[in-house]
Amino acid sequence: MTGPAVPPAPGPREPLAVAGAGSIGVAFALVLARAGHPVQVWDPFPDALARAHDELSDRLDLLAVHGLVENPVAVRERVAFTHDLAEAVAGAALVQECAPERLDVKQEVIRRAAHSAPDRAVFASSSSAIRPSLLAAGLPDGLRERVLVGHPGNPPYLLPVIEVVPSPGTAAWAVERARTLYTGVGLRPVTVRHEPEGFVFNRLQGAVLREAYCLVRDGVATVDEIDEVVRSGLGRRWSLIGPFETVDLNTRGGLASHAETMGPAYARMGAERGQHDPWTPDLVSSAVRQRRGLLPHDRWQERVRWRDEQLMRLTPLWEDIRDTS
Repeated sequence: MTGPAVPPAPGPREPLAVAGAGSIGVAFALVLARAGHPVQVWDPFPDALARAHDELSDRLDLLAVHGLVENPVAVRERVAFTHDLAEAVAGAALVQECAPERLDVKQEVIRRAAHSAPDRAVFASSSSAIRPSLLAAGLPDGLRERVLVGHPGNPPYLLPVIEVVPSPGTAAWAVERARTLYTGVGLRPVTVRHEPEGFVFNRLQGAVLREAYCLVRDGVATVDEIDEVVRSGLGRRWSLIGPFETVDLNTRGGLASHAETMGPAYARMGAERGQHDPWTPDLVSSAVRQRRGLLPHDRWQERVRWRDEQLMRLTPLWEDIRDTS
């Protein structure tokens, strides 16, 4: 990232734009408008805009049924739909690009939008895997520093994590502006460094999927049986705590003990799939330091009890969902 200057953080109700009226564009419009922002949704195809309008209303009605939006009518009224890109981005503090997952299409949308957007507008792509340095390549200097990836969980109105991925040329103020805005609308930004393909979300998801496919191929378990392991096991824990905290709490000695006990087995499993990424002592030490900074040893038992109580609290809900699915 470059540039030390930080402009004033965006106000809570600045106008925002969504470029692309597919399902993720509609979802972003909902998140932004629910937080009070006026939102312009652009798409070049009239049919897409009509479909998006209906989809937004349907999602808002469903959220209202579950008490997740207070006034769906007011939220709906904050969202406008247009086939005029200049109109959509005029005055927008952030342009959330939600075009199809093609580099040339996304670049063209950003380039066109920049002609009419404010000079300090940030351009955030919803790309799932395209590196921001590729998106920014060939764009004018003043525009390149305002381009980054803002990759959401899907749907973002239910999964609040969003990956903020700058390129080496993205200005520091643009990253902070995006993070501030996303936080203000209820999302939880995670800054991704070094822009790896797939970022964090899809690299983790991809690792699980690769092994799942291998287990099906090898006849170890069926598709539904593998899903059951996730539904009734991994997924239940991961809905509360991530993989590092999971293994930290699973072993009385914490992360260090888990790495010492299970590290060799995980290394053999990886090698079986042609992956050779051992947990070196330095790597384990770094992870342990980070975990102990988050959870000192003297609070370990307290956190284990918290985990169990949360699982107990959610178990009736999970079982009810399974019984009615």
